[in-house]
Formats: sequence, structure tokens, C-alpha cells
Amino acid sequence: MRVITQHTLGGPEVLTIVDAPEPRPRPAEVLVRVTAIGLNPLEPRLRAGEFPLLGPPPFTLGWDISGVVEAAAQTWRFRPGDEVFGMPLFPRAANAYAEFVAAPALHLARKPASLSHVEAAALPVVGLTAWQGLVDLGGVTAGDRVLVHGGGGGVGHVAIQLATSLGAHVITTAGSSKRDFVTSLGADEVVDHTTTDFAAVVRDVDVVLDTIGGDTASRSLGVLRPGGHLVTAVAEEDTELIAKFEAAGRRFSGIAVDPDPVALRGLVELVERGRLRVHVQETFPFERIADAHRLIEGGHLRGKVVLTV
Repeated sequence: MRVITQHTLGGPEVLTIVDAPEPRPRPAEVLVRVTAIGLNPLEPRLRAGEFPLLGPPPFTLGWDISGVVEAAAQTWRFRPGDEVFGMPLFPRAANAYAEFVAAPALHLARKPASLSHVEAAALPVVGLTAWQGLVDLGGVTAGDRVLVHGGGGGVGHVAIQLATSLGAHVITTAGSSKRDFVTSLGADEVVDHTTTDFAAVVRDVDVVLDTIGGDTASRSLGVLRPGGHLVTAVAEEDTELIAKFEAAGRRFSGIAVDPDPVALRGLVELVERGRLRVHVQETFPFERIADAHRLIEGGHLRGKVVLTV
């Protein structure tokens, strides 16, 4: 099979397609013939060596997959021919930039018929991050005021829809070019971050979901009501910031997404009810992985980027 790997850290040019043996599924795993691979902003950072999640190279990136079960000898959950998608093994290496992936059956779900493989591959990382942030940690319920930072991005555009489906009043930050997009997803209020400081105009928020980083988390303190909750995927280990929130009577939670069959089934249910759609800005063929990484590194994406196999 073909695999995209890298033998050194660096720019997109270090990504190389090589031949490799097909992986052998362990007990309770299935072999998936991959049709599409969702790409995430984390992956160019790992490729460049910004932090050593996977250790030193050589390694193969990727977690989001959608495809067809090729073999399922030691699990009852799937059979060959089943169309599945998921985010196996994160944060361990799943080696998903490949034509075949061995994945724990529990980390996969049946692909909804209403989603293409490209759309399904775009959903797991961003969908599970939004679900674990808003449902599991944030505890969002009907009537809550929720601020989603970066509503036009991968996690953000799913989080808007999820919060809306929970009955929340959704405020989001987004550039003017994405206003119509985030409004179409259900956002009740849009703050143009290029012209307006959200901290000056937003108040009495119950839950803030931050995937932007920088000083966004700290500046969100003032928008939260007493007892309000910041959930961040980018500043989860900032002990000084945690102490600052606790001293102000606000809650602070960091999220590091992990495989979650319950949440994955919840996302499937929302898709099947027509309450959730995933937006793919652009697809690239397997051979153009370097171009896909360059697009992600340029920022300002609307939704997701997907690799087709």
C-alpha cells in the first residue's frame, strides 16, 4: 500500500509517499480501506516539529478517516463491506495518511448514508472536540449563552451547530467574509473580530469554547457570568490562567480530544436528523499532500480540508 511518511522534521516538502506493508489488525480491530482522510491544523505543526507528540521521525501523520471495512476477523462490531468513519487512537499514532488503516472497532462508527466519505472524514476530530467541549465539559443546556471563538473554522463551525441543537443562544467570532456562513449554521450573533473586540461587546456568557489560542482565553474572562465556564483546546495547561479564572469565580477546563464512541454516535444522530453538516473547503488527491498542508498553514479556512485516496 501507499503511505505518506516523513523521515525528518520540516516544511511540507518532507512528506513523502512510500510503499509499505498493509497493517495487521489486532484483536478488536478492523482493517479499513481508506477513501478519504480529514486533515487538521495540528498535523502541519507536528510535521514541523513544534512539539513531539509522536516522537522523532520517521512517522506517519493522520487520524480522521472514512472508508470501507476490508477485514474484521476478531470483532463483532463490523463486517467487511461496512462503510465506517472515525478518529482512531488519538493522541497515539494512527498512521492514517495511508491507503489502509488498522483501527480499534470501538473508535469507529457506521458512516451516515447522507454523508459522502469526504464529508465523513472531515468530521471526527472537530466533531468530537466540539462535543466533548460543549456537552461533556461545558454541560450546555437549553437557554445557555455560548460564545464560540472562530466560528468559521473546523471546530467552530461544528460547535455552532451543536450548541444550537442543544437550544443555546450562540454568539461567535468570525471575519466579515464568514458572516453569512456562520449565520447559516445557526449563529444568533456574530462579532467581526477584524473590527470589534469581542471582550468589549459580549457579556453574561455561560460557556466559552476557545480553539484560537493567544490571549483569547484570558480575554474571555470578562465575558463570562459568575460561575461561567471557559473550555479551551489550546491553553489547557496554563496554570497561571487557571488560577486567574478560579480567583474570579469562573470555571476553567482544558480539552484534549480523545476517541469517544458515545459522542461519535451522538454526532451521527445529529447528522441523520439534519441538525449537523460538515463543510469541506477543498479536497486534494493523495499525491498533493504537501499542497494541502500549505493551504492549512495559510490559515483562514472555512471548515475543513480533506485528502482523497
